[in-house]
Amino acid sequence: MQTDTDTKEQAVEVDRWTLIRDIAVFQVKLVVDGLRDLVLVPVSLVVGIISLLKTGKNRPGLEFYDLLRTGRRSEHWINLFGAAERLHGPAATDDTFAAEDIDKIMLRVESFVVEEYQKGGITTQAKDRFDKALDKLGNLANRKQDTNQTR
Repeated sequence: MQTDTDTKEQAVEVDRWTLIRDIAVFQVKLVVDGLRDLVLVPVSLVVGIISLLKTGKNRPGLEFYDLLRTGRRSEHWINLFGAAERLHGPAATDDTFAAEDIDKIMLRVESFVVEEYQKGGITTQAKDRFDKALDKLGNLANRKQDTNQTR
């Protein structure tokens, strides 16, 4: 059995950019988690009502509990607080989740974006287009401000 001391010894030091990445990923996860919850509110009510209406069957509530199981799987997939393991080491748990979680997906997306940027690919073009769009918006705002001042 691992103690807190053993776990802390396994943890790694976190640099500033890792912290910035973890903050950004945490924000994305919060949005995903919130959207899941927003969808689950009405869906769980509808599924709950359907389950209540089917109480005469052999297995009352089956639909609702299937939804809960799906919700639990989505909770593991989002892994909202997974970055805590970076500093504190892995949490002791018996529950394993076979599917790829959002951390691994975000890591793949991050790797792709970095590679594309280094190659001067899609992300460089997107950055250039975004810069041009911001410049146009800035010019438009300046023209509007100049027009208002001349009146």
